[in-house]
Amino acid sequence: MQIKIFLIFAAVSGLLAVALGAFGAHALRGKLSENLLNAFETGVSYQMTHTLALLCICLLMIHWGERTSLLVAASGFSLGILLFSGSLYGLALTGMKWLGPVTPLGGLAFLVGWAALLVSAWNYQAE
Repeated sequence: MQIKIFLIFAAVSGLLAVALGAFGAHALRGKLSENLLNAFETGVSYQMTHTLALLCICLLMIHWGERTSLLVAASGFSLGILLFSGSLYGLALTGMKWLGPVTPLGGLAFLVGWAALLVSAWNYQAE
């Protein structure tokens, strides 16, 4: 059941990453400062990268089962997308500087996800 939730999250996140990337390229260019547009584009890039990583984690869970380390990885990537990319979108679109400190928390969640994937790979044993 958890795999389905993460797959749905990945599908929605991928859809939003493409839509937000197009929005940034077409609607925001010339309307935001270069710094804020770069922040927005960084959010899109990290969102798509980690959406694809989350999709790979889901495929591993289908193949290997819902191992704790894979669930932690999927959770880390999902939380990272929300916090890291979400805070960059909010900062770029609203200018609310209080969102700046949220971004590193999302980066930390990404690191937790990658570390959990490393643990899962390290513990993998072909059957």
